[in-house]
Amino acid sequence: MAIDETRTFKPINIALLTVSDTRGPGDDTSGDILAERIKGAGHRLVVRAIEKDDASVIAGRLNNWIDDQAIDCIITTGGTGLTGRDVTPEALDRVKEKDIPGFGEIFRVISFKTIGTSTVQSRACAVVSRGTYIFALPGSNGAVKDGWDGILAEQLDSRNRPCNFVELMPRLREV
Repeated sequence: MAIDETRTFKPINIALLTVSDTRGPGDDTSGDILAERIKGAGHRLVVRAIEKDDASVIAGRLNNWIDDQAIDCIITTGGTGLTGRDVTPEALDRVKEKDIPGFGEIFRVISFKTIGTSTVQSRACAVVSRGTYIFALPGSNGAVKDGWDGILAEQLDSRNRPCNFVELMPRLREV
Protein backbone atom coordinates (compact mmCIF):
# COMPACT_ATOMS: atom_id res chain seq x y z
CA MET A 1 0.00 0.00 0.00
CA ALA A 2 1.96 2.92 -1.25
CA ILE A 3 2.05 5.69 -3.79
CA ASP A 4 4.27 4.69 -6.71
CA GLU A 5 5.95 7.95 -7.74
CA THR A 6 7.02 6.39 -11.05
CA ARG A 7 3.37 6.32 -12.15
CA THR A 8 1.50 9.33 -13.53
CA PHE A 9 -1.14 11.01 -11.38
CA LYS A 10 -4.49 11.21 -13.18
CA PRO A 11 -6.80 13.86 -11.76
CA ILE A 12 -10.48 12.94 -11.75
CA ASN A 13 -13.63 15.08 -11.79
CA ILE A 14 -15.49 14.98 -8.48
CA ALA A 15 -18.95 16.24 -7.51
CA LEU A 16 -19.56 17.03 -3.84
CA LEU A 17 -22.99 16.85 -2.21
CA THR A 18 -23.72 17.88 1.36
CA VAL A 19 -26.94 16.40 2.73
CA SER A 20 -28.37 18.48 5.54
CA ASP A 21 -31.58 20.07 6.78
CA THR A 22 -29.63 22.70 8.71
CA ARG A 23 -26.42 23.58 6.87
CA GLY A 24 -26.07 26.17 4.16
CA PRO A 25 -23.16 27.39 2.03
CA GLY A 26 -21.90 29.59 4.86
CA ASP A 27 -21.61 26.84 7.47
CA ASP A 28 -20.97 23.67 5.48
CA THR A 29 -17.72 22.91 7.29
CA SER A 30 -17.60 19.22 6.32
CA GLY A 31 -18.15 20.13 2.67
CA ASP A 32 -15.43 22.77 2.95
CA ILE A 33 -12.98 20.21 4.36
CA LEU A 34 -13.70 17.78 1.53
CA ALA A 35 -13.48 20.51 -1.12
CA GLU A 36 -10.06 21.54 0.21
CA ARG A 37 -8.81 17.96 0.26
CA ILE A 38 -10.15 17.19 -3.23
CA LYS A 39 -8.41 20.22 -4.71
CA GLY A 40 -5.30 19.74 -2.56
CA ALA A 41 -4.91 16.21 -3.92
CA GLY A 42 -4.91 17.56 -7.48
CA HIS A 43 -8.44 16.51 -8.47
CA ARG A 44 -11.06 18.78 -10.01
CA LEU A 45 -14.10 19.75 -7.93
CA VAL A 46 -16.52 20.24 -10.82
CA VAL A 47 -19.72 20.91 -8.88
CA ARG A 48 -20.85 21.28 -5.30
CA ALA A 49 -24.37 21.40 -3.87
CA ILE A 50 -26.43 21.06 -0.70
CA GLU A 51 -29.67 19.08 -0.54
CA LYS A 52 -32.15 18.48 2.28
CA ASP A 53 -32.53 15.02 3.84
CA ASP A 54 -35.03 13.72 1.28
CA ALA A 55 -34.22 10.43 -0.46
CA SER A 56 -36.10 11.34 -3.66
CA VAL A 57 -34.38 14.72 -3.97
CA ILE A 58 -30.95 13.21 -3.21
CA ALA A 59 -31.51 10.38 -5.72
CA GLY A 60 -32.58 12.90 -8.34
CA ARG A 61 -29.43 14.96 -7.83
CA LEU A 62 -27.29 11.80 -7.93
CA ASN A 63 -28.95 10.60 -11.15
CA ASN A 64 -28.29 13.96 -12.82
CA TRP A 65 -24.64 13.83 -11.82
CA ILE A 66 -24.29 10.14 -12.78
CA ASP A 67 -25.57 11.00 -16.26
CA ASP A 68 -23.06 13.87 -16.59
CA GLN A 69 -20.06 12.48 -18.46
CA ALA A 70 -17.88 15.20 -16.92
CA ILE A 71 -18.27 13.62 -13.45
CA ASP A 72 -16.20 10.56 -12.52
CA CYS A 73 -17.01 10.36 -8.83
CA ILE A 74 -19.52 11.72 -6.33
CA ILE A 75 -18.80 12.21 -2.65
CA THR A 76 -21.62 12.94 -0.24
CA THR A 77 -21.40 14.06 3.36
CA GLY A 78 -24.26 13.79 5.81
CA GLY A 79 -27.42 11.76 6.18
CA THR A 80 -25.72 8.46 7.03
CA GLY A 81 -26.83 8.19 10.66
CA LEU A 82 -29.70 6.32 12.25
CA THR A 83 -32.33 9.02 12.73
CA GLY A 84 -35.52 9.16 10.72
CA ARG A 85 -34.20 12.03 8.59
CA ASP A 86 -30.93 10.24 7.70
CA VAL A 87 -31.69 8.84 4.24
CA THR A 88 -28.50 9.08 2.17
CA PRO A 89 -27.93 5.27 2.05
CA GLU A 90 -31.56 4.83 0.96
CA ALA A 91 -31.00 7.38 -1.83
CA LEU A 92 -27.92 5.44 -2.95
CA ASP A 93 -30.01 2.25 -2.98
CA ARG A 94 -32.29 3.92 -5.54
CA VAL A 95 -29.45 4.62 -8.00
CA LYS A 96 -26.87 1.87 -7.43
CA GLU A 97 -25.84 -0.99 -9.64
CA LYS A 98 -23.24 -2.46 -7.29
CA ASP A 99 -22.33 -2.02 -3.65
CA ILE A 100 -18.73 -1.52 -2.52
CA PRO A 101 -19.15 -3.10 0.94
CA GLY A 102 -15.49 -2.85 1.92
CA PHE A 103 -15.70 0.95 1.92
CA GLY A 104 -18.10 1.12 4.86
CA GLU A 105 -16.29 -1.65 6.68
CA ILE A 106 -12.90 0.05 6.38
CA PHE A 107 -14.41 3.43 7.22
CA ARG A 108 -15.74 2.06 10.50
CA VAL A 109 -12.37 0.46 11.34
CA ILE A 110 -10.66 3.83 10.80
CA SER A 111 -13.39 5.70 12.66
CA PHE A 112 -13.21 3.26 15.59
CA LYS A 113 -9.69 4.53 16.28
CA THR A 114 -11.09 8.05 16.63
CA ILE A 115 -14.54 7.67 18.23
CA GLY A 116 -14.60 4.12 19.55
CA THR A 117 -17.78 2.10 19.43
CA SER A 118 -19.83 5.15 18.43
CA THR A 119 -18.76 4.29 14.88
CA VAL A 120 -21.47 1.60 14.77
CA GLN A 121 -23.96 4.46 14.34
CA SER A 122 -22.46 5.28 10.93
CA ARG A 123 -23.92 3.90 7.73
CA ALA A 124 -21.07 5.17 5.56
CA CYS A 125 -21.26 3.30 2.27
CA ALA A 126 -20.24 3.32 -1.37
CA VAL A 127 -21.74 2.17 -4.65
CA VAL A 128 -21.12 2.19 -8.38
CA SER A 129 -23.83 3.43 -10.70
CA ARG A 130 -23.58 3.60 -14.49
CA GLY A 131 -19.81 3.98 -14.36
CA THR A 132 -19.71 6.52 -11.53
CA TYR A 133 -18.41 5.95 -8.01
CA ILE A 134 -20.51 7.33 -5.15
CA PHE A 135 -19.08 7.52 -1.64
CA ALA A 136 -21.36 8.47 1.28
CA LEU A 137 -19.56 9.83 4.33
CA PRO A 138 -21.08 10.99 7.62
CA GLY A 139 -21.53 14.72 8.11
CA SER A 140 -19.09 15.42 10.93
CA ASN A 141 -15.76 17.11 10.29
CA GLY A 142 -13.90 14.20 11.86
CA ALA A 143 -15.73 11.66 9.73
CA VAL A 144 -14.96 13.37 6.44
CA LYS A 145 -11.31 13.64 7.45
CA ASP A 146 -11.29 9.91 8.34
CA GLY A 147 -12.98 8.97 5.06
CA TRP A 148 -10.80 11.12 2.83
CA ASP A 149 -7.48 10.73 4.61
CA GLY A 150 -7.92 7.05 5.43
CA ILE A 151 -9.47 5.72 2.21
CA LEU A 152 -10.29 8.11 -0.61
CA ALA A 153 -6.97 9.96 -0.81
CA GLU A 154 -5.26 6.67 -1.67
CA GLN A 155 -7.99 4.94 -3.65
CA LEU A 156 -8.63 7.99 -5.84
CA ASP A 157 -4.91 8.32 -6.57
CA SER A 158 -3.99 6.52 -9.79
CA ARG A 159 -0.49 5.92 -8.41
CA ASN A 160 -1.67 3.90 -5.41
CA ARG A 161 -0.41 0.30 -5.43
CA PRO A 162 -1.27 -2.49 -5.59
CA CYS A 163 -4.55 -1.12 -7.00
CA ASN A 164 -6.93 1.83 -6.90
CA PHE A 165 -10.40 2.93 -7.99
CA VAL A 166 -9.09 5.19 -10.77
CA GLU A 167 -7.54 2.39 -12.81
CA LEU A 168 -10.92 0.60 -12.82
CA MET A 169 -12.87 3.59 -14.16
CA PRO A 170 -12.51 2.70 -17.86
CA ARG A 171 -13.95 -0.75 -17.13
CA LEU A 172 -16.91 0.19 -14.90
CA ARG A 173 -19.36 0.19 -17.81
CA GLU A 174 -18.32 -3.22 -19.17
CA VAL A 175 -21.06 -5.75 -19.80
